[in-house]
Amino acid sequence: MSMSSGRNAEPERSRMSQTELLAIVGKHRAFLTKQPGGVRASFKLRDLSHMDLSGLNLAEADFSGAKLFGARMVDCVLTGASLYAADLRLANLERSDLRRADLRGACMRGAVLNQASMAEADLREGTIMHVRKDGSITPHEFDAVPVQTELSCATVVGADLSRAKLSNTFLVQSDLTDCIMRGAKMARANLTNTNLTGCDLKGADLTGANLTGAKLHGADLTGAELGLARFAGALMMGTILDDNARRAEEVLEGIHAPTPEDAGLDLSAMLVLHSEWVETGGREGARADLSSLDLSGVDLAGANLSAALLHCACLRKANLVGTSMPMADLSLADLRDANLSRADLRGASLERATLNGAQLVRADLGPVLIQSSTGRLWSANLHRARLDGANLTGAMLKRAVLSQSSLVGAVLKDAELSDAKMAGADLRDVDLANTDLDGADMADVVGMVH
Repeated sequence: MSMSSGRNAEPERSRMSQTELLAIVGKHRAFLTKQPGGVRASFKLRDLSHMDLSGLNLAEADFSGAKLFGARMVDCVLTGASLYAADLRLANLERSDLRRADLRGACMRGAVLNQASMAEADLREGTIMHVRKDGSITPHEFDAVPVQTELSCATVVGADLSRAKLSNTFLVQSDLTDCIMRGAKMARANLTNTNLTGCDLKGADLTGANLTGAKLHGADLTGAELGLARFAGALMMGTILDDNARRAEEVLEGIHAPTPEDAGLDLSAMLVLHSEWVETGGREGARADLSSLDLSGVDLAGANLSAALLHCACLRKANLVGTSMPMADLSLADLRDANLSRADLRGASLERATLNGAQLVRADLGPVLIQSSTGRLWSANLHRARLDGANLTGAMLKRAVLSQSSLVGAVLKDAELSDAKMAGADLRDVDLANTDLDGADMADVVGMVH
């Protein structure tokens, strides 16, 4: 991209050798540790295309205008680094630390940023700069011309973009699945056809953003600013919205979960056919597919929904007391404030489901035995599920997968969590009185003193 005449022309960049890179990295290491001879690393206007910088600590380094096309930067520490107007197309930045990095005007088309830490990073538009003969970069002498930061067609799965500055950023057709974007500033960002499945967008500023055709299954938009945002054709089945957002005129443009009646379905008849399907091992009746339906407040207490499909269903405040749902698919479902006390959820998939405030007293989320030659145990899957404030008193969660789930303020008193997979779970302010955690994987758990 050009610093003086747009992205179509390229400024001259001298190629960096591996020997030179190692020398600069050595001096930068001394700079970071305040050792004699330390010099802050400068890669300004250098060509590092396809080079391997993985695992290096380049915090606060200067990559202004650098070409990093196809560079491998996995696990690279770039905290506070300047990547202003850098060319990062097709670069691999998986698990890199870009907190507070300056990425204004950078081009990251097709880059990979899975699990990257980008909290408070600045991805706003930059300004076309003038490159002088001595290599210095200064603002253009004429009227400032903005250069949009581009993150199109990028893969940014599970990255942390909390409080990041993304106003006016070009994010078309990128995969932002499961990203944490709490409080991010995304005013006027172009998110057309972007995958935001499972994203945490609480309190984000999406004023004037273009979300046309975006996928928002299971995305949490509570407290987000949505004024003048465009949601035409956006897939919003399973999207978590507060009451204000639900009534917003802008949100109504999206495609929402219909009620069974609006979809021309007879719920009672479907339940009868499903019971026949279960009882006859699939020979008669029909499996209930309630995916992407609005079942808010429905009374299904005691119903037989074994192995039913409820993917992206809205079951907010539903009565599911004693409901039989072993092996059911409830992934990305909205179960806020639902009553699932004594429900049979053995082996069920609740991956990325939202159960904030739900009642799961004595619910069975243990494993189910698959009838086969090996007799395999199939665990309940609550990976990345949201259970903040949920009541799981006396619940059975033996061998359950709760990795990276959020249980802030939940009650797990007398619960059975032996051999559960809890890695990366958030257990802040959780009531764990008499909870059985024998054999549970508690690696990287938040909120517990080990």
